[in-house]
Amino acid sequence: MEISVLKRQLQEHLGDGLVLVIGSGLSCGEGIPGMGALGHHLVTHIPASLTPGDNELWEEIHPLIEKEGLEGALLKHAPTPSLEAAIVQSTGDFIAAAEAGIISEVFNNSRTLRLTRLIPHLLKPDAGIPIVTTNYDRLAELACEEAGLGVDTMFAGHFAARLDPQDSYWSFCRSVKLVGRNVRYKFAPKANVFKPHGSLDWYHREGRPVRYAGALPLSRLIITPGLNKFRSGYESPFDKHREKANDAIDKAHRFLIIGYGFNDDHLETHLTPRIKAGTKTVILTRGLSPKAREIAAENNNVLAAEFHEEDGVSGTRFIIDGAEIFYPAIDYWDLDGFVRGVF
Repeated sequence: MEISVLKRQLQEHLGDGLVLVIGSGLSCGEGIPGMGALGHHLVTHIPASLTPGDNELWEEIHPLIEKEGLEGALLKHAPTPSLEAAIVQSTGDFIAAAEAGIISEVFNNSRTLRLTRLIPHLLKPDAGIPIVTTNYDRLAELACEEAGLGVDTMFAGHFAARLDPQDSYWSFCRSVKLVGRNVRYKFAPKANVFKPHGSLDWYHREGRPVRYAGALPLSRLIITPGLNKFRSGYESPFDKHREKANDAIDKAHRFLIIGYGFNDDHLETHLTPRIKAGTKTVILTRGLSPKAREIAAENNNVLAAEFHEEDGVSGTRFIIDGAEIFYPAIDYWDLDGFVRGVF
């Protein structure tokens, strides 16, 4: 396929009914630690103040992290609630520290997030751009606001925000007009960010979720990998975000999937069947996971791009109509290169 034809096809993909699915690959590209770095951090930073029972269990888990990865280790040995709380605390602190450095660079105007560069090229539906992300960090929300969009996270309030989807929704209404017998509402341009695994600014306070942008001496509401993930996903606020994410996926006309490996049970019950049913899909990632590669190879409605090097020349390897094509010296697999090259 000629590169000009490919560009036109990619431009046309960002049309009506687009849902963005963002995985850890996009955050890693910005500098958020990935699973490997997180696993190493947990091995060295889980506090020594664990109970004897938790300490004994942790002694079984942590040697497996280096061998099988964090999720593999936690799948073999489900942590107790108290050990899981320690893992959540350490995970949140580790990611928040990296996030703070990135946010500082954005605020100092020394960095522009990749997603911020993409947003001007997307259609802005009245209901908002649906963004589904498995990431804990707030870079997607920041990127949207830097691009001039509001962000609907289903929490209402600015300092001690409560989970209230209706209040959050109507907070973006800017005017109401009666046209004949019909009422027309005008909403501010926004993105709807759905986070089924939680967020660094979600906390558990007196039995209810609360959103606060800073650090608190409360339990963060994030779902760690492993056997407890599926159970935790049915608790508030994860259930609301999972339901809204799946609803957006079910209604999508097309997907742009960035840095996501198709390894999450909460999304896969809806996302993969929709893709296999023919929903047009573009996947951008540094390296396709085995599941992502299989989906791209077996479905002609999927166009996938990953980093590849051949004969000392780096570029992008595409899977188009099930066939692999290498384009040297272009970096469309990276969202930055995608925006520069396609638009």
